Amino acid sequence: MRFLASFLITFLIFVTTIFAQNQYEPIPYVKIKHPEWTRKAVMYQINTRAFTKEGTFRAAEKHLPRLKELGVDILWIMPINPIGEKNRKGTLGSPYSVKDYYGVNPEFGTMEDFKHLVAEAHKLGFHVILDWVANHTAWDNKMQSEHPDWYDKDWKGDFRPTPWFDWTDIINLNYKSPGLRKYMTEAMKYWVKEADIDGYRCDVAGFVPIDFWNNLRKELDQIKPVFMLAEWESRDLHEYAFDMTYAWTWYERLEPIAQGKAKDLGGLYGYYSWNEGFYPRDAIRLVGVSNHDKNAWDGTEFELFGKGLQNAMVLSVVGEGMPMIYNGQEAGNTKRLKFFEKDEIIWKPHPNGDLYKKLFALKKSNLTLLNWGHNATMNLVPNSVPDKVFSFARQNDKDKIFVVLNFSDLVQNVSFKETLYHGDYTEYFTGKKVKMDEKTKLVLQPWSYHVFVK
Repeated sequence: MRFLASFLITFLIFVTTIFAQNQYEPIPYVKIKHPEWTRKAVMYQINTRAFTKEGTFRAAEKHLPRLKELGVDILWIMPINPIGEKNRKGTLGSPYSVKDYYGVNPEFGTMEDFKHLVAEAHKLGFHVILDWVANHTAWDNKMQSEHPDWYDKDWKGDFRPTPWFDWTDIINLNYKSPGLRKYMTEAMKYWVKEADIDGYRCDVAGFVPIDFWNNLRKELDQIKPVFMLAEWESRDLHEYAFDMTYAWTWYERLEPIAQGKAKDLGGLYGYYSWNEGFYPRDAIRLVGVSNHDKNAWDGTEFELFGKGLQNAMVLSVVGEGMPMIYNGQEAGNTKRLKFFEKDEIIWKPHPNGDLYKKLFALKKSNLTLLNWGHNATMNLVPNSVPDKVFSFARQNDKDKIFVVLNFSDLVQNVSFKETLYHGDYTEYFTGKKVKMDEKTKLVLQPWSYHVFVK
């Protein structure tokens, strides 16, 4: 008995010690597993209506070899469901006003046409995610009459659009209903099973309860490993549901800088501080200089990042996050595409396309630029003109890059502090060999950029 008591006491001490040690061990915040094919991926958004003269899935297929050559990996296709007619905006309506979650908009083709597009994309090595609208439906979606309890109501008891926005062509869903949750989950599983898509971009994801998304991800992953992008900017969505969230703040801070309207680069420093401090490791952020919200609606000319556009393009690829192109950027499109009408993109060779192609090739070859698992967080390299020149380095045990961007109309004579940037490099765009040390000074032309690799 004495031996048994001694053994139990020793065992309890051992267990208590182990528990005391483990309770202070850090726990990874991101619990989901990113698909391996997302590690080096570049995303491309397709607005089917504007993408080709025909505005169809079959016509879009003809662009796949071009996009492959450009260096694109993931195709995000805007909503393909039939569009509501009641309270429709414009002639053709918004793709985000969904009349039938199981149907295909005849404007784009048939279900067989869409499945053919996905299959052809897969043959070329692409993955395809579908834009999904879970927050609201069209006024004439049959759910409105068959399940009115699945919808939000205003103070009068009437169906209502998403409050506070001018979204008059849709009405809001209410996720208090288990029936709605099951229906929406089954509908999203349907497209993975039937069309073999590889995941979703989820519209206004933050307006839908997180516990719905968490359960959905588990059910989708039981079919195949999926990739989930949330149109939202929140850490919470990364834990169990989404691989990637929007980096709206990156865009908002960078745009006035690139247009020469900001007094300094404080907004950019603030974004990267917040991104590193607030977001967990391997939470992927979507970065791009345009999307359908920024380049849409009225067909007018617009200024996209001004003189600093190419600087912004470079930063979107060599900084942290997954880079994205909105269709037409590579052709130098300067027109806001009409959103509720037919408005074809004019395709032509353009320097922006050449720059993106070269940048995406670098992303594929340099392991500091992985979307996750890179162990190469951006590190600020202090310089002598911090209000105008943004400089940083990324390195791991395989690769290293040193990036310098002049966000000003003036020639800048720049020197650097500390020693992180030291080393022998090749300037990526010119091929010139460069040695960086404490004596290094660079003469930067207005709105110029350098990416040094080793």
